[in-house]
Amino acid sequence: MPTYVYAPTAGHCPQCERGFEVFQRMAEERLTACPACGQPCERRISAVALGGKYSTSNDKVKQLGLTKYQKAGDGVYERVVGNEGPEHIFR
Repeated sequence: MPTYVYAPTAGHCPQCERGFEVFQRMAEERLTACPACGQPCERRISAVALGGKYSTSNDKVKQLGLTKYQKAGDGVYERVVGNEGPEHIFR
């Protein structure tokens, strides 16, 4: 079962300001409200941990037909490999 990261959709909450993690099955419905404060929340994309025999080199990512982003500044990520998705992501 994966761990999903949730964060408030608007405003700030002293209990879950930085978000929270939920260990749930993929078949379960997404949460729509924070279990601690009841504010609306959304599921966020989180980093995937790769290790062992997996390579994240630009050549390998391109060979697999994937897209890779690299941090270009404070809250800015630019596409360095692949053609899918936006050129820049602002976070």
